Amino acid sequence: MKKIYLSLGTNQGSRLENLQTACILLSNYAIKIKTSSPIYETAPWGKSDQPWFYNLILDIESTYGPEQLLEICLGIEKKLGRIRKIKWDQRIIDIDILYFGDLVIDTEYLKIPHPEIQNRRFNLLPLVVLNPLLIHPQLQKNQKELLAHCDDNLTCHLTSEKLDHDLL
Repeated sequence: MKKIYLSLGTNQGSRLENLQTACILLSNYAIKIKTSSPIYETAPWGKSDQPWFYNLILDIESTYGPEQLLEICLGIEKKLGRIRKIKWDQRIIDIDILYFGDLVIDTEYLKIPHPEIQNRRFNLLPLVVLNPLLIHPQLQKNQKELLAHCDDNLTCHLTSEKLDHDLL
């Protein structure tokens, strides 16, 4: 089974509820959430004048291909009210495909692995918790190595918030 990892982030409204609802909607598409990382609170990346984010990583199983999974993720974002106007602006939910097995895809609409993983502490910290030895298929480094060389200095700390896995 291929290792598929999604990144979820939110900084509008009830952040915990947004993450929980997105996970429930993913489950409604028969996407199995094998495990989730702890929830991290993170300073905004790319555009600092906005509320802080809650971020987590999901390790999922899916029978969908990468393009289908992307369409589902975008549909869930839209259903939850995400409006894309300004790059890196605040959002009710953001769902990114970080890894899809060892696939490398580089199209106009889909890039796997996500091109910014190695530059984002809020992706690397939870990935190290879930699978520190997962190899980046292009950089040929594991998540622990990527984190050790990450230049992102933005605050990213563990929260006490938890998803209700009984709802998934």
